[in-house]
This record gives sequence, structure tokens and C-alpha cells, in this order.
Amino acid sequence: MSQKRLYELIYIVSPDATEQAIAELHTQVDSIVTRLHGEMVKTENWGRRRLAYRIGKHREGTYVLEMFNGTGEVTKELDRRLKVTDSVIRHLLVRIDEDLKVAERDRARRQAEADQRAAKGLPPLGQGRRRTSDDSDDDGHDRAEV
Repeated sequence: MSQKRLYELIYIVSPDATEQAIAELHTQVDSIVTRLHGEMVKTENWGRRRLAYRIGKHREGTYVLEMFNGTGEVTKELDRRLKVTDSVIRHLLVRIDEDLKVAERDRARRQAEADQRAAKGLPPLGQGRRRTSDDSDDDGHDRAEV
């Protein structure tokens, strides 16, 4: 059995779809995940939004975000099902567990650097003295004073 990983699924539903149809689609996604021994982590309905570009005849769509833990079998089945579902305009399925680990490592490193600067009595990065227009000899104008 493969290792369970954290995935993020975003799909765009046709603007013609009702709230009930969107809820049924979520129920289908949830049942696929649980049937294949996965676990839903989070679901967010972002609502109806304008698309960045026209997809088919659609200029708007309802965006839905689903996060779940599962194996590769779950992702294959979800991808297969969403491709044949007429109400889904587009979908994107991404593994995010590695990205979260990298982000946590970066956050911990920045915090350690900030703690070291504070121990030395230095201000945190980005909060030092800012340059103002009075600090500059060259203000972008080459005029001589008379």
C-alpha cells in the first residue's frame, strides 16, 4: 500500500450548476476519498468568481477547494471522475505535503535568524532605518541652484 500524502484539489463548476449540484459533487468527492481509505481535511466553497480567461462558453465559475490525505489511487480515481463530469469546467490536483514541509523549514530558519539578531541587540530584518528622500544627494534632477 502506498503512503498517504496531503493533496489539494481545486475544481471549477459551471455557473449553471445549482448549490444542490455542487453539494452533490462534494459528496461524490468525499465518498471516493473515504472509500479508498483517505481522509478529508478541509472543504471550502469560494463561490462564484470571474475566470481569468474564457473556458468554452463560460466566463464565470464556482470555485471549490478540497484538501485530503490519501494515496495515489485516490488521486487517479478523482482525476478520472472529474474529467468525465460535465458540470466541472476545470480541476487541478496537487500534492502539497512537501511544500508545507519546506515552508515550515523556512519559517523556522527565519525565526532562528530573528532570535539571533535580537540576542545581539540588532533590529529585526526589514525594520532598520529606511531611506528617505532627504538621505539622497541625487533626487533625480540635475538643476543648479542660482
